[in-house]
Parts: sequence; C-alpha cells; structure tokens
Amino acid sequence: MPASDGEGALVAQAKSDPVAFGLLYERYVDRIFSYIYYRTGNRPEAEDLTARTFFRALDHIRAYEDRGVPFSAWLYRIAHNLVANWHRDRSRRKVIPLDDLVQTAPRRPAPESQAEAKEEQGQLLEAINRLPADRQQLLILKFVEQIPNAQIGQIMGRSEGAIKSLYHRTLIALREDLKEHGF
Repeated sequence: MPASDGEGALVAQAKSDPVAFGLLYERYVDRIFSYIYYRTGNRPEAEDLTARTFFRALDHIRAYEDRGVPFSAWLYRIAHNLVANWHRDRSRRKVIPLDDLVQTAPRRPAPESQAEAKEEQGQLLEAINRLPADRQQLLILKFVEQIPNAQIGQIMGRSEGAIKSLYHRTLIALREDLKEHGF
C-alpha cells in the first residue's frame, strides 16, 4: 500500500513527538497484528509481538531513514524479525497450549458441506505451514494483507521480479504438496 500524503512528515515529527508516533501506531497496529497473528496462529502471542514491534519501532524511530519505501515496510521488517525469533525460541522448548488441556463439551456435527470446507481449509493450512518461512510470509503479505508485489519486495528485501518468481514457485510447491497428501 503506498504511503499516504504527509506520512514522511508524520514520521519525521514522530522522532521527537510521541503523539505523532501514536498516530503512526493507530494507522498500522491492526495490519501488523494481523500479519503476526497469521504467522503465529496464537492471539496472545500475536498481541505481545505486536506490542514489541511498536516498542522496538519507538526505540529506533530516531535512527529511521526514509529511503523511498513506505514506513510500513520498516514495521513489517521489525515484525518479521520478532516472529522469526519467536519461532526459533519455540522450537527449542515444548509448549502445550492450555486449550489442549481443557475438556470441552462435544459439539453438534456441522452440515456435510461445512465439514468438507473445514477439512479442505485445514489441509491447505497444513500445506502452507510445511512451506519455508519466507514463502509463508509471502502468502500472508499477498493474500491476507493484500500488499502489492513491489511493497512485498521492500518488506522482504527482494526485487519485485524476485517476489513474482518466488510467488510462482510457491504456488507450484503448494500444488505438489497438496497432491502428495491426497488433496
């Protein structure tokens, strides 16, 4: 999404004015949260990582330099790094969600079409989760956040052409993975 009018001035003002940073926070918090949530699948962790993203941005706003890319690309880069660290830390220790420990009452069966749709969605999410992290990030930015390829390239540190190529290879890999798993 292209930077809106006055964003550069707002970012410059935010370097010394917390109120201006608050306006940037309000502008981007929902999109950053959504991105992190889709990368973690965990609401409380996504809330924590979103807060940490903005704390880190606030800490480093004075060092931010406008290089012709949207301010949001800088925020997505911070969020990406925090999520990568979160996944790395999580892989080192086993976490059992409380939801898995709580017994719930049996649910009524859903209509067959809803069950099939849910199963298909689950298989697709499993296939996406088997992709490398950069390909997962690409799919989230493209389909969830609906960010254009040029800005995805800025966020991921790649050219627009490299993003198009990665996107094409990702869809082929996803199709092959789904075929392998009987979908």
